[in-house]
Amino acid sequence: MKKIILFIAAVVAFNALNAQKIIGPQKVVPEQKLRFVEQIIERFYVDSVDAEHVVEEGIIAMLKTLDPHSLYSNPEETRALTEPLQGNFSGIGIQFNMATDTLYVIQTVAGGPSEKVGILAGDRILTANDTLISGVKMNTADVMKHLRGPKGSVVDLGVLRNGSPEVIKFRVVRDDIPLYSVDAAYMVDGNTGFIRVSKFAETTADEVKKAIADLRKKRMKNLIIDLESNGGGYLNAAHEFASIFLDKGDMVVYTDGEKVAPAYYRTESAGDMRDGRVVVMVNQYSASASEILAGALQDNDRGVIVGRRTFGKGLVQRPFPLPDGSMVRLTTARYYTPSGRSIQKPYKSGDDDAYQLDMLHRYESGEFLSADSVHFADSLRFKTLKSGRTVYGGGGIMPDRFVPVDTSFYSNYYRDLVAKGVINRYSLDYLDAHRKALKSTYRNEDDFVKKFEVTPEMLNSLIELGKKEGVEYDEAQFETSKKYIATILKALIGRDLFELSTYYRIVNPLSPTFNEAVKLISSPDEYESLLSAPK
Repeated sequence: MKKIILFIAAVVAFNALNAQKIIGPQKVVPEQKLRFVEQIIERFYVDSVDAEHVVEEGIIAMLKTLDPHSLYSNPEETRALTEPLQGNFSGIGIQFNMATDTLYVIQTVAGGPSEKVGILAGDRILTANDTLISGVKMNTADVMKHLRGPKGSVVDLGVLRNGSPEVIKFRVVRDDIPLYSVDAAYMVDGNTGFIRVSKFAETTADEVKKAIADLRKKRMKNLIIDLESNGGGYLNAAHEFASIFLDKGDMVVYTDGEKVAPAYYRTESAGDMRDGRVVVMVNQYSASASEILAGALQDNDRGVIVGRRTFGKGLVQRPFPLPDGSMVRLTTARYYTPSGRSIQKPYKSGDDDAYQLDMLHRYESGEFLSADSVHFADSLRFKTLKSGRTVYGGGGIMPDRFVPVDTSFYSNYYRDLVAKGVINRYSLDYLDAHRKALKSTYRNEDDFVKKFEVTPEMLNSLIELGKKEGVEYDEAQFETSKKYIATILKALIGRDLFELSTYYRIVNPLSPTFNEAVKLISSPDEYESLLSAPK
């Protein structure tokens, strides 16, 4: 019956096209034209046609004519997009690394399924339900398919443990595994806390509130928030996050579009941290919800923004789920900061290439190295709401204190070590061989951060491993990057021995943006001067 209907529709379309030759062009409703073309292709094209693929490509092409952020995602892509923002997924509860084509367990999730059955950090998972997943060049996405699954489902794992000659069998019942937004929270000094936030998800505001409460128990008064390279997430998460620092009724952000009514997001109650100095770290890859938070604190004169101009993603996407699990994310409005600045950087409809090259153009113009390379028209001038400071629109959030990108440590040798995975692999090998001794010597994170040192012997071993992986040793370039390499190596070992927060405690002092944030937050007069309008 369906074939008959399609045939009739195709004939009608075919006859309609022929009729144009006789009576001239006729106005056709756009959706009707799309349907005609799809049916003509399916009925008359010379070869067999995957109609679903043709339709998907048509949708993708349509959305490309609109703006850079209106997107179509198939069912698998939709799950990959939404899962990290929903706060949890179902799986076996491990952090892993595919080192030398082997699944290496870095950590088990506390209280998770793998920990419950006795899987340990350092174990190598060889098989999942009799499918070989190590030593077969399987990519990470395919490995995840074997490890993740519905809550309550079972996966049988074959595990090789250091010191054990035989493969150990584990039966793991999958369960909900939490995904966290707060990567690190620790005290920088006696007064200053640090929180690193990687995304804006359903649980972000609650995680931040808990991190702040824990830091306050350690007598935190001031807070550094790291949003560098945070690509954003949910608007509501940014709204709740910003509300922690603002007074009741303060504007956080508003949205407006031609076909939707304006929506104003104000704080519903006074925040728990309205006192104390706040510094927000951003860079050129801080986008969307990160820019909402930075813009809200800047426009309300509640915090100092440090770093480089943010990405400039201020288009609001509304998700439209389709019955097969695919989804269209259509831009319906624009974000505006409390002072009225549009967050979105300029773009031309349909010119996606120019939009994607924006970062390269910023780099070539010298913007990453000097604030003087960023120019704003007078028409983009706005005033903050409390002190009347001058801020600028035109795309992204320009920081109150600019910090240039640091390339002093960079060398081609360091680049090649990273590209070949040498530093990461060496850290795993070192930890595998010394885990017990390290745990015995360094009883806690503080001990490790203060006392562990990367030795010359370790660096020599790293160099030799690099040679085996085809990275030619260059003494001059190694000396340029030596401090950075050693610090990253220590941080990776510390992360796998303790937690992700350990990594940031160790690497942050290498960051000029972090150091500038610490300097400002520790200098009340300088901090306040940045929040005051020039007299």
